[in-house]
This record gives sequence, structure tokens and C-alpha cells, in this order.
Amino acid sequence: MKKTKLFDAAGLRRTVNRLAHEVVEKNKGVEDLAIVGIRTRGDYLARRLAQKIEEIEHKPVPVGSLDITLYRDDLHGKLEQPQLKSTEILFDVTGKILVLVDDVLFTGRTVRAALNALMDIGRPSSIQLLVLVDRGHRELPIKADFAGKNVPTSLRQQVQVLLEEADKEDGVYLLDAKVDAEEIEQKEKKQ
Repeated sequence: MKKTKLFDAAGLRRTVNRLAHEVVEKNKGVEDLAIVGIRTRGDYLARRLAQKIEEIEHKPVPVGSLDITLYRDDLHGKLEQPQLKSTEILFDVTGKILVLVDDVLFTGRTVRAALNALMDIGRPSSIQLLVLVDRGHRELPIKADFAGKNVPTSLRQQVQVLLEEADKEDGVYLLDAKVDAEEIEQKEKKQ
């Protein structure tokens, strides 16, 4: 598998810093702003974002984490028992401007599940989506309000986000699956 680095630790830090400034600018400050990260890496990114926004605005921003396991539409037919993590939103989301944070935006199904989970908790005044990497291939009409990087990918590629809190390193990689000789031969015949 070929591995291409999209962000190193410094690049990731700069991207979170830029995204924090964009969130503050779009919302004209942090009044009624709260941040919710989708477990697991979205949660870590949300906490980093909240810390950076507090440094910028000198005001704390409520931050929570959301487990979407029971809201996923791909659980049916899986043999394994889903692993539940906890949702920790210790503030009322009603009337808040929520920034929903995830590491990679792909088909949009994770975000759809997160929106359903949030609506079961309360009714925010608005929800804005922030992702570290938008890789395309949407299956649902979902678009990020804030994206660290847009990376057009093929379906054979994967985006791997590593964060210090979970992986003991910060970095974002594009992984290319090996293409076998038969597949290359079929493509050449079509051209």
C-alpha cells in the first residue's frame, strides 16, 4: 500500500488554527457557540478546536462528544455487537450554534447519523459542519461549512487521520491500495 503524507504535526496544528479563526469569523465571535465532536477522532479535534478558539476569543466554548453507533444505517446485518461509547454533552444544545466536528467527510452517512443523534438531544438554532479532510464521494446531500483540506480521492483510496491522543502521532495520510496487473490490463483495453 502506497502512503502519501497530507499533513504532518505542524501542518495539522496550522490547519486547526485556521479553522478556529474561520469559525470565530463566520459566527462573529463565540456567543451561543458550542462544539460537538463525533467519536473518536472528531472528538479529539473538537477539543483542540475549542482550546484554540478560547485562546483567540479569551472565552471558553462548551465542547462535547457524540457517539453515533446506534444511529448508523450500516449496522443491520453485521454479526458483531456494536461497540458503544458514551455521548458526553453536558450542556443544553437548544438554541446553540453547534459546530459538528469529524475527521474525514466521505459519503455523508456518518454526518447524517450525527444529525439524527443531535436532534434527539435538543434543538440547536443551527448546526455547522467542520471536517479536517473532505475526500468527496457523497451519497447524501451534505457539505462541510469548514474543511481543513479538500482531497479528491478514488474509491480505492483511504484517508488515515492519526492524532496524538489516540495514535501517539499527529499526521494525515492518503493510502493507495495496490492495483493488480489484471485491473491495469482491463483499463488499458478500454482506452
